[in-house]
Amino acid sequence: MVGHAEQVVTGDAVVLDVQIAQLPVRALSALIDIAVIFVGYIAGVMLWATTLDRFDSALSGAVLVIFTVLTMVGYPLIFESATRGRTLGKMALGLRVVSDDGGPERFRQALFRALASVIEIWTFFGGPAVICSLLSSKGKRIGDVFAGTVVISERGPKLPPPPVMPPSLAWWASSLQLSGLGPEQAELARQFLSRASQLDPRIREQMAHRIAGDVVARVSPPPPPSVPPQYVLAAVLAERHRRELERLRPAPAEPPPPPPSWGAPPQWAPAPAQGAPAPQSWSPPPPVAPPPDGGGFAPPG
Repeated sequence: MVGHAEQVVTGDAVVLDVQIAQLPVRALSALIDIAVIFVGYIAGVMLWATTLDRFDSALSGAVLVIFTVLTMVGYPLIFESATRGRTLGKMALGLRVVSDDGGPERFRQALFRALASVIEIWTFFGGPAVICSLLSSKGKRIGDVFAGTVVISERGPKLPPPPVMPPSLAWWASSLQLSGLGPEQAELARQFLSRASQLDPRIREQMAHRIAGDVVARVSPPPPPSVPPQYVLAAVLAERHRRELERLRPAPAEPPPPPPSWGAPPQWAPAPAQGAPAPQSWSPPPPVAPPPDGGGFAPPG
């Protein structure tokens, strides 16, 4: 029931201590969660019983049904959403729910798992969950299958850190197309680099050329000529790890748009004092046309 790291995490972001959780550990974690839910439910029922003589029996029954559903669904939903994939039982045993690609569990996935648990765990006492986990290579129950999640153990054996990027190959690694490189090849290269110092020099050289040739055939563009194969492998794995961390890192919030620029404010004349007459604008009188010759007014002689 224990899977490999490359079956869970896309890329080499092995900061997630990935190991598929075994069924007995998951069952014990579920029992702890059930005990917590049971204690909380009993406390809620006792509180509900004190209100029986205050409300209508139909209303009290409806409240009890709603409280029961919210207890079974709300507990895993709230905890897994707030703690990114952990409940109290999972915290106690070092388990976590993650997406199939190794990313953190999302709210929609937690909701699918919580709703499915009502049927496969509470209604049928966990029977469908156990059968599905035994048939799945990743130990998935029905809720995990529909939600696209898997439960991993964070207390598994820690993998060594990813290799350091060779400075002379950083420019080449940044332009790599890594979609053709599968997790199996990446894991083989990682294991080789972590154990290269323990190998015989001649065997190490042969394995380095063979593994690097397989990796180079799956990426593009090809590395610069005359580069040692171990440097090529280190550059590919370091770049793969960097991109995976970028993918898992939440996107930064976009800054708000700048306020519109209206230019300089207009200069308004000061308001007149209270009780003072409002100033009036003056304009010159219109010009008077001269009278025509032989007409108009003439003073007496």
